[in-house]
Amino acid sequence: MNKTRLILSSKLNEVRPSVVELEKIKKETDEVIEKLENAVKSMKIKAEVFLGGSLAKGTIIKKERYDIDIFVRFFKDEEISEKLEKILKKAGLKGERIHGSRDYFKLMRKNLFEIIPTLKIKKPEEAKNVTDLSYFHVFYVLGKIKKNKKLADEIMLAKSFCYSQRSYGAESYVKGFSGYALELLICYYNSLLNFIKAVAKAKEQIVLDPGKHYKNRQEVLLNLNEAKLQSPIVFVDPTFKERNALAALSKETFSRFQETCRKFLKNPSRKFFEMQKVDEKKFNFILEAGTNRQEGDVAGSKLLKFFNFISREIEKYFKIENKYFEYDLKKKAGYYFKIKKKKEIILSGPMINKIENLIAFKNKHKDVFIRQGKAYAREKISMTIDNFMKKLDRRVMKDMGISEIRIIKK
Repeated sequence: MNKTRLILSSKLNEVRPSVVELEKIKKETDEVIEKLENAVKSMKIKAEVFLGGSLAKGTIIKKERYDIDIFVRFFKDEEISEKLEKILKKAGLKGERIHGSRDYFKLMRKNLFEIIPTLKIKKPEEAKNVTDLSYFHVFYVLGKIKKNKKLADEIMLAKSFCYSQRSYGAESYVKGFSGYALELLICYYNSLLNFIKAVAKAKEQIVLDPGKHYKNRQEVLLNLNEAKLQSPIVFVDPTFKERNALAALSKETFSRFQETCRKFLKNPSRKFFEMQKVDEKKFNFILEAGTNRQEGDVAGSKLLKFFNFISREIEKYFKIENKYFEYDLKKKAGYYFKIKKKKEIILSGPMINKIENLIAFKNKHKDVFIRQGKAYAREKISMTIDNFMKKLDRRVMKDMGISEIRIIKK
């Protein structure tokens, strides 16, 4: 067995839950499902409960606390989040309502359950929310795994690899590979190693259509919505031809992941399956920001939005040579920057045919120059980190949901 295979084999033993662990998870899950089903029946609501996510597909990886998805499929689209809330109450299951494109509920027991309302639809085209497609996703992946049982192991390895490289998740603060997207990719490439090789050698956008919904690559690019074609990998969802399952993947995340794949192939190591701490030595300005918003996707989105805002503010006075955003999945994030002082800044002025504005601009600034019919001014600056932080508009911070910010390194 070569070095790479040995690493993958040993890692699989670590990430695959034991039979005893799975029995405990399934027992707790069955209890929750039974309570939901009994509540649905007693309330005479037309709905059915089904297990989704990694547990249903047999691709769940070992954790201290497992995330388990349970879907309640309603026959009619009538305030289904509100109906689910009543079902949970009737079932004696106290869940926290999470706001989103369609509200769902988090239930903390020994493991974390997400109880998600969906519509019972016959065809994917009838979906009113992406979660309505989950039922189809489960059975598609299960079908592939039944034909090739090794796929489940390869999917577990892929999830562990991507998680360690901070590329796992379709949330806005990650913009990486969702669990379903990884399952599709491994089903297509048959193994994590094949997937890594394909990513490493890619020189153009990867376009995949295993369901053969379209005749060729060109037809995919012509028929899918342009907004869904911006990702470095376009994967036509086998269950729904109008959906790119990797639409959330950003060029930045893919580029970073591609570099990791190339490094792994060049020098395979277990460290690629271990979350590495950010090397603070690479950065000379580090901030920690906090938010008072709901932890998870909401908090992460707010903290990322403020990171982008503060990056633009920094660029007014400093050159950013490198930057990195890290969210801890709670209510805080690290903002990492490598910056260099600017000696001067260029201020944009009026068009030269706006005479009054041009005169006023020249009176205000000494070093004015004209470029392509527009006035600009060079202005020397001497900005320190402390002064920059004092200049930050606290009202903007509050409006963006940022409750605190502090300097870690300067």
